[in-house]
Amino acid sequence: MSNRREFEIAFVGLRPGVHEFEYKIDDKFFASYGEQDFKNCTANIKLFLDKKSSFLQLKFDVDGAAEVVCDRCSNPLIKQLWEEYNIIVKLVDDPDTMNLQEEDPDIYYISRGESHLKIADWIYEFVSLSIPLQKMCDESEIGGPQCNKEVLEKLRQMEEEVNKMSNPMWKGLEKFKGLK
Repeated sequence: MSNRREFEIAFVGLRPGVHEFEYKIDDKFFASYGEQDFKNCTANIKLFLDKKSSFLQLKFDVDGAAEVVCDRCSNPLIKQLWEEYNIIVKLVDDPDTMNLQEEDPDIYYISRGESHLKIADWIYEFVSLSIPLQKMCDESEIGGPQCNKEVLEKLRQMEEEVNKMSNPMWKGLEKFKGLK
């Protein structure tokens, strides 16, 4: 496991108010989390921590890029990462019970006796969430130099075969196609 101490914030010594932290994330950061569906990730994380008397308000700004595989043609794509995430961390006596009962995913509880806030898992989660679920070339790029022409041709052939096949279950529905 890499040096995770850099992803711990000693918030007890901070004065009330807003504090800014910056983190540079690359593929080495994700090694301890197992295999990812992206690679060559370079992310810049800006964390704004607003310390209040009984809670911490965190705002994560994720910016960067990651290489993913196109869902349509299986060629590599570069996807830009850009998202903002907010978390409220409340200081309580029984954080385990409170975290189990809390329904809002943006609220997290830690013990009043804690002195450090561990943010590595949140960074992992937020970078992962910043990558789109559907990873495809833009419509204007389909069939362009980045696309795998063999895969696109095979998809076109398969679509033609599916269209040729007739299923008796759907027989007679063609007459409703034009109706609205």
